[in-house]
Amino acid sequence: MSKFKFAILVSIVAISGFSQGMLLPLIAVIFEKEGYSSSVNGLHATGLYIGVLLASPFMEGPLKKFGFKPLILVGGLMVALSLFGFLWFQSFWFWFLLRLLIGVGDHMLHFSTQTWITSISSEERRGRNISLYGLFFGLGFAAGPLMVPLAEINTSLPFIVSGSISLIAWAFVFFLRNDFPEHDTGSTSFFGTAKRFAKASRLAWVAFLPTFGYGFLEASLNGNYPVYALRTGIDVASVSIILTSFAVGAILFQLPLGIISDRYGRRNTLLFVMLSGFAAFMAASFAETLVPLMICFFTAGMMVGSTFSLGISFMADLLPKNLLPAGNLLCGIFFSIGSISGPFLGGLYIEAVDSANFLHVVSFILLLIFITLAFYRQKKLEPVNANS
Repeated sequence: MSKFKFAILVSIVAISGFSQGMLLPLIAVIFEKEGYSSSVNGLHATGLYIGVLLASPFMEGPLKKFGFKPLILVGGLMVALSLFGFLWFQSFWFWFLLRLLIGVGDHMLHFSTQTWITSISSEERRGRNISLYGLFFGLGFAAGPLMVPLAEINTSLPFIVSGSISLIAWAFVFFLRNDFPEHDTGSTSFFGTAKRFAKASRLAWVAFLPTFGYGFLEASLNGNYPVYALRTGIDVASVSIILTSFAVGAILFQLPLGIISDRYGRRNTLLFVMLSGFAAFMAASFAETLVPLMICFFTAGMMVGSTFSLGISFMADLLPKNLLPAGNLLCGIFFSIGSISGPFLGGLYIEAVDSANFLHVVSFILLLIFITLAFYRQKKLEPVNANS
């Protein structure tokens, strides 16, 4: 893979993370000032993930027919135009539709870039390349909230800045030469995609669990932990520092863990990080002051902040190249299911159980994934006929 092509692909992913990282807190702040309840605010945030789920079954056919570049161009333009769409007028349901469209566009970007990177990366460098993919998304996602203070100057300003940056990054895609995924003779219809989904699930189901776990973890930490922390007497500034500690740990250790997984195997690395993440969150559940909580969350970020990229790499190890598009779509689907279910189940636990410690929910999910991975035995990869 040329360095120029890889640089453009990860830059596109960073801009996608930037737009997502900006929209979550920005719209939440705007709606809070408008008087919307927190539950309605949270429901609105699911629009992006609903867009991912709705679009997923229909992505593989266009990719096989038109190639990677056209899908990235369409997805990038959809995201940029939707960001500018927030300037037209403020309406709860219109903004929900825009969020849904951004979910579709972002998923086109992620699906195309993930599949492109996994299909042309050698097995020896796959973990490194996918970890860089995750690193750039994380950097963009972390930078996104920096746009929120611009809304104090003018509500439209963050959308103008992010939309403009998205268009600039989108323009660089024209410099790429189009490429296509591994050819097979399977149907590109909805039912053909469903058939490949079933085969990919049978071969690589265990690799989808880390992507689900990361979606559950990320969404519930951002959605539930602030509520739980405030109820237990932790102030808003401390909550921000604690969550930032997790993000910093995740960013710093994306690349090292990717390289480690190339050397010692994806399953072994995932076993280590899941168990370590479980231990870190359990330790955090007993911590009561800021510094111990920061240390625990930083350690947890170091370990489980890379589970999405490790899950994608593991999936690519388990599947033949002709099933990589289906596998990447399923990674996105499981991530979205985790992102939607995490805040709901976490909130339900906090409300239903007296003296509930929210971090026990996160720890339990990580432990379940660890146990499943521990009992899983990886089979030797064999070529799969897409029509069989």
